[in-house]
Amino acid sequence: MLDVNTKTLTRNAYRVTSERDITCLRIRVPGGHLAAGHLAMVQRIAEEFGNGTVHLTTRQGFEVPGIHFARIPEVNLALRPLLEVLELGVSLPALDAGYPAAGTRNVSACIGNRVCPFANYDTTALAQEIECAIFPNHSHVKIAATGCPNDCVKAHLQDFGIIGQAVVELDAARCIGCEACAKTCRRRVTAAIVMRNQQAVRDPQRCIGCGECVLVCPTGAWTRNPTHYFRLVILGRTGKKNPRLAATFLEWAEREAVLQVIRNVYVFIEQHIDRSLPKEHLGYIVDRIGYPAFRAAVLTGVSLGPQTCVAETLNFAGYRYERATELIADYT
Repeated sequence: MLDVNTKTLTRNAYRVTSERDITCLRIRVPGGHLAAGHLAMVQRIAEEFGNGTVHLTTRQGFEVPGIHFARIPEVNLALRPLLEVLELGVSLPALDAGYPAAGTRNVSACIGNRVCPFANYDTTALAQEIECAIFPNHSHVKIAATGCPNDCVKAHLQDFGIIGQAVVELDAARCIGCEACAKTCRRRVTAAIVMRNQQAVRDPQRCIGCGECVLVCPTGAWTRNPTHYFRLVILGRTGKKNPRLAATFLEWAEREAVLQVIRNVYVFIEQHIDRSLPKEHLGYIVDRIGYPAFRAAVLTGVSLGPQTCVAETLNFAGYRYERATELIADYT
């Protein structure tokens, strides 16, 4: 058996596996998007160094199993061309040594408005921009970008979920009073659109910026304002202690504000993480330190627009396994 430092191994983006002397390489794919030709690089690593298989992860990356510890240096050299094309300008020290960190997980994204008509922005581009801003980093943080409130990428299960919002605008001269937008909003969304005197009227307090009215309007009376806004939901998680959905932190926030908040969270983690633990997830740090201190820290130096709303409190939906255990005990 080889003498391997498991902490160094995992920070180099390799897994500790159930097989002795065998590891599994994690390959990042920011935004879940890459040129088809890059798949050949993954194939080569899997066939030459692994067991010939590739696992597609829930975070839109690849895992290559069956790699022997002794071959890690060779794998890292073979990985270099892939790092150069996937890290999108990130300055990585000593590329020949492979990934310098793996704590912050691959930034995932739905397919976005490059393909999907529901999406309010280019999710891939934002995910790649975030990747460049935060990687490499050892802090255990999960981030996902989704184009609209349909939330196909499960942003509500992330530390940071970025949901696209559109300011929709009505050209009254084109509105024919067909009620398609009002019916859709009432049945599928928040009933933010009503009809008054055969004209559609939007309630900005109820509108969540999904943009579905734009899609159903037969005359093109509704359009999306080209400025992109975002709902930032935070501190969602799965896990063994207290699974919960993320809660809204910012609403109608602009792009740079979202990016700066994410940058600031790494400073907050460094200041408050419990270093006696092998790792501490962000949500548990905030639970321990308190939301007011977190909010003040991550909004430091952030310029918020007049339309941006900041949550006074966070209202989570979730449960604790301890209660379930007590319930089971009552019946044994």
